[in-house]
Amino acid sequence: MSAVTPIPVATAPAAVQRRRRLRAPSRRSALALARRGSGVVLILLLWELSTAVFGLFEPSVLPSPGTVVTTTRDLFRDGDLAGQIGTSIRRAALGAALGVSVGATLGALSGLWRLGEDLIDAPVQMLQAVPFTAVVPLFIVWFGIGELPKILIIAFGAAFPMYLNVYGAIRNTDIKLVEAARVFGLSKPALIRHVILPAAAQPALVALRQSLAISVVALVAAEQLNASSGIGFILGQAREFLRADIVLVCIGIYAALGLTGDLIARLLERRLLAWRRTYGGA
Repeated sequence: MSAVTPIPVATAPAAVQRRRRLRAPSRRSALALARRGSGVVLILLLWELSTAVFGLFEPSVLPSPGTVVTTTRDLFRDGDLAGQIGTSIRRAALGAALGVSVGATLGALSGLWRLGEDLIDAPVQMLQAVPFTAVVPLFIVWFGIGELPKILIIAFGAAFPMYLNVYGAIRNTDIKLVEAARVFGLSKPALIRHVILPAAAQPALVALRQSLAISVVALVAAEQLNASSGIGFILGQAREFLRADIVLVCIGIYAALGLTGDLIARLLERRLLAWRRTYGGA
């Protein structure tokens, strides 16, 4: 009679737990999405009640949400709103990519080596105190009024959060991890790759969210720089003709760009840091 291998008692419960873990994230994601959207819905409801229902504001001062939606549809249908949005996205993406790259590189050099800190940190801290709008006249003198100064203004604003967070994350790496790695004989490059960079990954991704948000703020300022295309160009024309509905459309587009950048950074954080177990809130 052949021996039968006994099935461990924990097998069935473990399988059930795995199925529950697979179903739970989708339910939590749907619930979280509903909670996040409820605040926006409440604002839109109050806006609709105060304008279209009770008439607390003149339409020329604060149009109703329905009017803004109609204006958005007309701009897409009759104008080149999609092309203007694409121009603004390209500017913001190029500026953010440049600023994040420069900020991360300088933060790594300053955090990993004391010589780098001595050479880099003081000038960066000085420039950080300068509002990016203050460098607009200087960029006009240096680079003219084309696309380059607009991209550089965005990069200037986006670089500092990345620098500060990368530098701080590297310097705040747990010294016990570093000492343990040295005991096991890790070389300096291996120590940086396997200990310091993973420890700095989460703060760097938080800095990415901040940099992307600031890049949209800087985009608004950059597109006031003699722009002949982009959302800022439409915003300038709406200001000249006192079109509050078009101004609200442009503000909504800028807000959507900021939210999209934040969602992209959150997605990267979940993908790249899936191995980390952290507190997810009560």
